[in-house]
Amino acid sequence: MGSLETERKIVGWAATDSTGHLAPYTYSLRDTGPEDVFIKVISCGICHTDIHQIKNDLGMSHYPMVPGHEVVGEVVEVGSDVTRFKVGDVVGVGVIVGSCKNCHPCKSELEQYCNKKIWSYNDVYTDGKPTQGGFAESMVVDQKFVVRIPDGMSPEQAAPLLCAGLTVYSPLKHFGLKQSGLRGGILGLGGVGHMGVKIAKAMGHHVTVISSSDKKREEAMEHLGADEYLVSSDVESMQKAADQLDYIIDTVPVVHPLEPYLSLLKLDGKLILMGVINTPLQFVTPMVMLGRKSITGSFIGSMKETEEMLEFCKEKGLASMIEVIKMDYINTAFERLEKNDVRYRFVVDVAGSKLIP
Repeated sequence: MGSLETERKIVGWAATDSTGHLAPYTYSLRDTGPEDVFIKVISCGICHTDIHQIKNDLGMSHYPMVPGHEVVGEVVEVGSDVTRFKVGDVVGVGVIVGSCKNCHPCKSELEQYCNKKIWSYNDVYTDGKPTQGGFAESMVVDQKFVVRIPDGMSPEQAAPLLCAGLTVYSPLKHFGLKQSGLRGGILGLGGVGHMGVKIAKAMGHHVTVISSSDKKREEAMEHLGADEYLVSSDVESMQKAADQLDYIIDTVPVVHPLEPYLSLLKLDGKLILMGVINTPLQFVTPMVMLGRKSITGSFIGSMKETEEMLEFCKEKGLASMIEVIKMDYINTAFERLEKNDVRYRFVVDVAGSKLIP
């Protein structure tokens, strides 16, 4: 349909300072360019990273900021050069909405590692305007950074997969950990961790959930299907579990010691860091050397991996465990998320919310 003659004014919920409190905010979306897809937002998941951003925990926040990067919506309009989507398609938008398209990561279909990637919010787009996220009526996104949601997958279930599901799927694929029969550990049972259990189990892995207390044992074993549950403060149990795991997906977003978990890895085991932590972590080198172990990290996933992950979840019948809320509950939801009081992902029913109370 080409570009619109005038910019659209839309309403989102924005933080205006580091208190992180969100309130209605009216702003303009850019015209729908030749490569753009105009999306009406249906659902948007709430991620722990959103807290870091709205509260300026990383010292890089710009306000007003409309967060939200687990976005599912309906295509309302497509630009003249858009070939991958049509009006009426249900699509997803994740953590990034742009990249340089010319560097080695971009040409290797690993655009999430582009040094010039553009975040879906708290960033500046190529036209110089601030990017704003999915806690809003609509978004305009380059078709390269949009994915089709598989038929039969509900918007509220698909939303958390675009960050939490992808964040787990990508390193398992990249590090050659998709084959069945492996023994994996999931450290931290939050939004990413619970999808880690589900995806690893669907790949045929023996999965141990590692947590700081016993309170999530029943959920991990009965509801998520974990094979074992390990309390990190139980020294005897941790010692018995030494040298058993091929990998550990570490989702903990706060400072924590690494040595107890390195001891659980077998020869050539990998500790894969996924929590955003802005304080240095420590370990003693023999913990790594005496087992040729690796401490590595992974960041979301590529657009190609996003498509693969969605198809994998559809094929295996995987779904997030979610609590659906309306937009007027979002500040309470953030407070609860900080206290880890959600099982396991909040998803905002944006389309069904009254954005201006």
